[in-house]
Amino acid sequence: MSAKNITANKKAIGFAQSKLILIGEHAVVYGQPAIALPFPLIGVESIVEYMPGEIYLKSDLYSGPISKAPTLLKGIVSTIKHTLKILKLPYKDLLIEVKSTIPPGKGLGSSAAVATAVVKSLFTYSEKTFTEKQVLEFANIAETHAHGSPSGIDSLAVNSERPVWYQREEPIDYIKTTGEFHFVVADSGREADTKTAVGTVRELMNAAPKKIEKTMQHLGEITYQVRESLENSSKQMLGFLLTEAQKELVTLGVSDLGLNKLIKLTLDEGALGAKLTGAGNGGCIIALAKNELHSKQLTEKLLESGAESAWPFVLKKT
Repeated sequence: MSAKNITANKKAIGFAQSKLILIGEHAVVYGQPAIALPFPLIGVESIVEYMPGEIYLKSDLYSGPISKAPTLLKGIVSTIKHTLKILKLPYKDLLIEVKSTIPPGKGLGSSAAVATAVVKSLFTYSEKTFTEKQVLEFANIAETHAHGSPSGIDSLAVNSERPVWYQREEPIDYIKTTGEFHFVVADSGREADTKTAVGTVRELMNAAPKKIEKTMQHLGEITYQVRESLENSSKQMLGFLLTEAQKELVTLGVSDLGLNKLIKLTLDEGALGAKLTGAGNGGCIIALAKNELHSKQLTEKLLESGAESAWPFVLKKT
């Protein structure tokens, strides 16, 4: 980009939505499939402007020179550095402002969405078009810092308009839904620690491999059935399968009393099914409601019962 294009008024914006793991968390690490849903009710906006001097980051987590960013932001700093290098832009003279409505550490794809939005905004600022493959590759740099060895499903889902079918070493697939599904997502108010949860499951696998392998296989079978339910608009079956998956996640030790309480509440209030979503031991739950009115009623009940946030949303026909 030539110097004459850089003006004080130059501004570029990138956006990414949130995501939910509908089914397959933890089992996906062991080769089973998982399904992620786009969750557009919350998201991230990245705004890039010209500002002379060292790159300045502005966000809720940190505002200041990029060289002094805390360890927590090491991943996004690496993503910015790599993206600018590919774009052949100097590592300076930028103000990068990140505005997010996604609560971090809740299994909603916060780190992937931030990285994706920032990469998009930097490409737009450089007046170059980006491919989906480039965005995924660069966003996964930040994901590696956040999660150690990310599956890549978060980065895919924050860019998708359709449910994502993901399985390691297999081609990415997108699910075509034939009807509408009304869900409620509730935030327990406690952060989920993905690395610790994954470590807990790994320890179980080492201690009782046959038992845990059977659990993973069952979760994989459930995931295939969930896909069929989405494709055939089978709400009752989908609800049943979500609750069955939750039982296996309890076996894996990744649910906790707070999540179990919210899940039980939704089932007592008539939800067709419910489970945790994401790493577990904190974070969020997802429940399938009967219809739009029911999803709003469940939302109100969850908020009354101590959920920090709750969002009714509809997965539309795709």
